[in-house]
Amino acid sequence: MFRRLIILIFVYSFGLSFAQISSDAVLGKWMATDKSVAVEVFKVDEKYRAKVIWFDEKLGSGKPMHERIDDENPNPSLRNRKILGMEVLHGLRYDPKNESWEKGRIYDATSGRTWDSSAKLHNGILKVRGFWKFKWIGKSLDFKKIKDENYTKK
Repeated sequence: MFRRLIILIFVYSFGLSFAQISSDAVLGKWMATDKSVAVEVFKVDEKYRAKVIWFDEKLGSGKPMHERIDDENPNPSLRNRKILGMEVLHGLRYDPKNESWEKGRIYDATSGRTWDSSAKLHNGILKVRGFWKFKWIGKSLDFKKIKDENYTKK
């Protein structure tokens, strides 16, 4: 009986080790589930960042993507930078204990505000949260991983 219990514990523990999320699971291209924006997540010095690679031109001013600039930025010297290609997330660090990415900063170009951020993968959905001081004071956006050719609402 004791031997079976040890074998069962070993098999269960072995299975759990494969169920853990890789810290690099967030790398790649992601489309918001509401099809408003697509980002590419990349890594620099063990911290994760994201840049805008596509967005729905019908949202906001209606100007084409390649003409849209960061005109809501509180820093006047940054108001002429293009939204397309702009880095909007930086500083996320993987926390293996919680299987989440924490302590990042996310920029909202529509308001010109920067928020604390975190992210978590759940059933293939990347849940990104921007918040002010406390996680329950904020907003979340869900993303699905995409291939290069899936930058539109199709």
